Formats: sequence, C-alpha cells, structure tokens
Amino acid sequence: MPDHPGAAASIRLDKLLWYLRFARSRGLAQAMVAAGHIRLDGRRVTRASAAVHAGATLVLPIGERIEVIRLLSLPRRRGPAPEAQACYVRLDGAAAS
Repeated sequence: MPDHPGAAASIRLDKLLWYLRFARSRGLAQAMVAAGHIRLDGRRVTRASAAVHAGATLVLPIGERIEVIRLLSLPRRRGPAPEAQACYVRLDGAAAS
C-alpha cells in the first residue's frame, strides 16, 4: 500500500508528540515545544507546527530523563501504546548519564 501523498509525508510536531504518547494532550505537547527543550535533527524547535518526517531524530525531555528517538514511520492516529512505540526506536538505550 504505497503512502506517498505530499501532505501525508510529514506531521506537525505537537500532533506527533501527542500521537506517540509523549504528551497527554495536544495543548501539553504545544507547551513542551514552546518551552524550547525539544530538538529536531539537532536544531532547537519552538514552533508546534514544525513539520516532522519519517527518519527524523528527536531529543525530548521526559520527566527527569532525556529521550533520543528516531522515527521509523509516522503514526496515523493516537492509538494504543504498542502501536505508538512501533513508530520509533530509542537511540539512548546505552547512554549513561
């Protein structure tokens, strides 16, 4: 099933954080982005509308930890946690800090 329409090739950062369950609501996701602590492919992002593509690397503050993830695919909805976790891989699993 080819998935190549132009609009579906990216997703808003706030929507992505909500879909992947890093934020409990879109409003909280927007606040996370506005705080300026999220990096997208090495650049600090402060716009919730920033476009995110599959293959992107995100650095996110989650509680007391920093999560580094690479998107494998874009989620289509806010589904159950296992569905969300299948869309990314953690890159900081072996990091000691």
